[in-house]
Amino acid sequence: MFHEVDEKDLPETFDSRTNWPNCPSIKAVRDQGSCGSCWAFGAVEAMSDRLCIFSKGAIKTEISAQDMLTCCGITCGDGCNGGYPAGAWRHWVNEGLVTGFLYGNDQYCQPYSIPPCEHHVEGKRPKCSEGGSTPKCERACMGNTTENYKKDLHFGADSYEISSDVSQIQAEIQKHGPVEAAFTVYADFPTYKSGVYQHVTGGVLGGHAIKIIGWGTEEGTPYWLVANSWNSDWGAEGFFKIKRGVNECGIEDSVVAGRPQLK
Repeated sequence: MFHEVDEKDLPETFDSRTNWPNCPSIKAVRDQGSCGSCWAFGAVEAMSDRLCIFSKGAIKTEISAQDMLTCCGITCGDGCNGGYPAGAWRHWVNEGLVTGFLYGNDQYCQPYSIPPCEHHVEGKRPKCSEGGSTPKCERACMGNTTENYKKDLHFGADSYEISSDVSQIQAEIQKHGPVEAAFTVYADFPTYKSGVYQHVTGGVLGGHAIKIIGWGTEEGTPYWLVANSWNSDWGAEGFFKIKRGVNECGIEDSVVAGRPQLK
């Protein structure tokens, strides 16, 4: 996807939450639990947002991380042991995904089956552990919905990668909504609380996929505004800022997205 961009048309700050106030999914923070399913979460969060944005607020739903995690298979990688964002978006186009939201929330077809946990913070939930076994794929609705699985499927119209050029990423978000990206997590990231993150110390812990919802500048430092999937008691109420324009931790290298089919 390439956008004809005049940088004068890009605002200094942009926040999808305020730009599309009628789309509640943009504000939602999920919890991937003790499972390396960030690749699925970054994808379904942005897909949910885009369904609402493209339908001009008519379709307010949550796309299921459970369905993506359990039914995408090798196209997406290795389930709870990590996967590929680009594969997740292709799966949406080719196979479709049903609705589903948080653990224990039965209002949609396939709620998430892995309970929430504490991601690098002290709290009431049990501490998260690494990896975890991937639940099995069930092509049926488990929530209290009467809709059957096939009827509930939502499809992507297309999926694509976005160039690592900052203005291309900005134009994509401004025009179509949040995107999925991935970056390298270093030991100094999990303790993030506020400000603009940039790697200073510590070794590599692994890769992590997230949802970028906007951008801005804080005290002279340009940043991306990002939703994590480590619950709302991590970071800045579940969100964080990371330095923009220097490919910090590879954040601008592998941005992916797609457009929804509207039923």
